[in-house]
Amino acid sequence: MPHHHFQAAWQFLVCFTLCIVLTSLVYLRGWFQLRSISFSPVPVWRAASFLGGLLLIWIAMASPVAALDHELLTVHMIQHLLLMTFAAPLILLGEPAMLLLDGLPRRFVRAVIDPLFGFPLIQQAGKALTRPLFCWLAAVAALVVWHIPAAFNLGMQSEAWHVVEHVSFLGTGLLFWWPVIQPWPSVSNSASWSMVLYLFLATLPCDILSGFLVFSERVAYVVYLATPGQQPRLSVLADQDCAGALMWTCVTIVYLVAGTILSTRLLSPKRNLQSLEVR
Repeated sequence: MPHHHFQAAWQFLVCFTLCIVLTSLVYLRGWFQLRSISFSPVPVWRAASFLGGLLLIWIAMASPVAALDHELLTVHMIQHLLLMTFAAPLILLGEPAMLLLDGLPRRFVRAVIDPLFGFPLIQQAGKALTRPLFCWLAAVAALVVWHIPAAFNLGMQSEAWHVVEHVSFLGTGLLFWWPVIQPWPSVSNSASWSMVLYLFLATLPCDILSGFLVFSERVAYVVYLATPGQQPRLSVLADQDCAGALMWTCVTIVYLVAGTILSTRLLSPKRNLQSLEVR
């Protein structure tokens, strides 16, 4: 690796790590502050979930594991799964908006954040961006577009586009899980059967892509044929099979667990009793 590329990569890793640490400190400040003044503080497991999500983001983008994604498609797939399938829901389960706002200086929130989110245009954009249909389409689009060979090769050959790729996976992952988890400030906090269907339909594009990777007899991403280790074609195909199988398994299990939790809540006697009382 040329010296200037190494230096730029090192600067990115340091800055990114500092951002992760700073975000953690702001969140913990808000969590402790809310815990000291609220009669119903945010549970410890939510704070652990948020911090765990940040850790997974760091592992995917700034850890030594991330340096191997140019050599193995499986590692590249692990990065995408960590960002989109694991880190995103963990972040949202931690009620990030509420606690990050509480962790920021009050003067900054009153002077900048409150006026910004008070604009009707911002509020309308927020409602549009968190509609289930848009969230579903955004996540599917990111998945499909970045696995098109031309786009994939672009992300592998350009550090800037590589970062854009990861950010888009994390961003669309947060959008995808928003209607399912419905963190504050969501208008509705009640699950519905449509979310179970939402999760089921989301598995279909993943199944198609992972099935293509597993059963294809051709190398989908030729960039891995030109890695420094000069892997033979058979080894690249085995790596491709492993990446597809990993995606197939992880996505299926995570979405199945989420769908089961939602179904259990919908069928719980407590929820049914509440719905009868409303009627």
